[in-house]
Amino acid sequence: MKLMSTLMSSFMTLAVATSANAAVLPEHQSQSQWFTDAQALMSNKLSTVATSRAKNVILFVGDGMGVSTLTAARILEGQMAGNLGEENFLSFETFPYTALVKTYNVDAQTPDSAGTMTAMMSGLKTDVGVIGINENVTRRNCASVSGNQVTTALELAEIRGLSTGIISTARITHATPAATYAKSAERNWEDISDMPQAAVDSGCKDIADQLINFEANLEERFLGVDVDGIEVVMGGGRRHFLPKDAAFNSTDAVSSVEGDRTDNRDLTAEWKEQYQNGVYVFDQTGFDAINTESTKRVFALFNESHMQYEADRANDIAGEPSLSQMTEKAIKVLDNNQKGFFMVVESGRIDHGHHAGSAYNALTDTIEFSKAVQTAIDNTNPDETLILVTADHSHVFTMAGYPKRGNPILGKVVQVGATEPALASDNLPYTTLGYTNGRGYRNLETETDADAVYDADPVAGRIDLSSVDTTTSGFHQEAAIPTSSETHAGEDISLHAKGPGAQLVQGVVEQSMVFHVINRALGLIKE
Repeated sequence: MKLMSTLMSSFMTLAVATSANAAVLPEHQSQSQWFTDAQALMSNKLSTVATSRAKNVILFVGDGMGVSTLTAARILEGQMAGNLGEENFLSFETFPYTALVKTYNVDAQTPDSAGTMTAMMSGLKTDVGVIGINENVTRRNCASVSGNQVTTALELAEIRGLSTGIISTARITHATPAATYAKSAERNWEDISDMPQAAVDSGCKDIADQLINFEANLEERFLGVDVDGIEVVMGGGRRHFLPKDAAFNSTDAVSSVEGDRTDNRDLTAEWKEQYQNGVYVFDQTGFDAINTESTKRVFALFNESHMQYEADRANDIAGEPSLSQMTEKAIKVLDNNQKGFFMVVESGRIDHGHHAGSAYNALTDTIEFSKAVQTAIDNTNPDETLILVTADHSHVFTMAGYPKRGNPILGKVVQVGATEPALASDNLPYTTLGYTNGRGYRNLETETDADAVYDADPVAGRIDLSSVDTTTSGFHQEAAIPTSSETHAGEDISLHAKGPGAQLVQGVVEQSMVFHVINRALGLIKE
């Protein structure tokens, strides 16, 4: 299905209601079916529930955090605390309002992160693989971007005068965080070396470039607007900001040449020149030294690529803060703005753990994600802060086999009344957790980096697990269908809400509805 509305003018002609600090969206966005359907649903909800404005909104996104991941993670957290596990709740599972969210992309039954996060940020669904643009584009076609850019909640918050922040344990140029600030016909155009020359010649900018020049780009699209740029950016992905020259390597560089950029630009230096009141950090020491009361803005790139899995974080050369630590630090910088703030926090490595077929890494990162949400609760006023917790999509990750209550969630199935593992029809034991597809079984014992599984070929078929400890950090579950990487799934995910405006989170909704909840709470667009 393609949009019924005709594309009007580009963002260069956008009018802005400066007196109210609220923007008028481009017609192709505000008149799209996704947008108008959600507005109608929102109006219906507003007629039946009371709502109020929020000063701050924090959107937490557990990348790949489907319902089965939540269930397994809550059990694992409970069992790590010495309990049976099933009775446990993750921090956000106690929120008063919950909805189920449909995640499909316009062109895909099972979605990717680029399309899903664009839906949450803009209020309209789009195609797989594109960021910050609507469904009328052609993927990888630079020319198709013009006139099809959408405006995001983070951009609208900037126009509203709020402070803004983006945190991710993935590369900050990866699809989910990038969808808050970038417009790209290809999610993989993270730096100029990733782009075809034709796209460069056509004037398209890589995602890292768009982050550094976010302020200027936004002011160019919205006539008369004067914004001050994103206050807090924390994540991985240094390689996309540095020249392909060993002279620019950081102290914890893994590659012999850390940077990937082929245009000889050092974007970290450009950021520091542009924001002389800001602090650029790349390690734990620099992070710890940030004074949250006096620091105006932070740009932190803690890894060459993605940040470490939570279980592997202690092995980082220069040290990395946890998601909880980054969340607390960011809030304390952002809340210096009396107008309020909007922040997006992504746990990107939940997704990567699943892709690698490692339930251990996916679940331990989910537990840390839950702790980060609790950190936000502890450091904000519940009367003025709306906290939303959701995922972008799920994974083909399942729990099965009739294990008894309290059976180790990472263990083999032991049924009610039994003391030994149950056997399948092939007379082999099997685990409670498994994947429909993926790289399959691997026993790396005490390895805490799930990505180590990519060093060997996928393993097809069943394995005799009789003498294997499946609860270790390095165990990777069996998969029914061998693939190079485990895939996303297409079922609904959950949305949890607490704070002003949380009452709107009920029922089964389109993913694009998340934008409207944020907008209603902060009053971002002119009604």
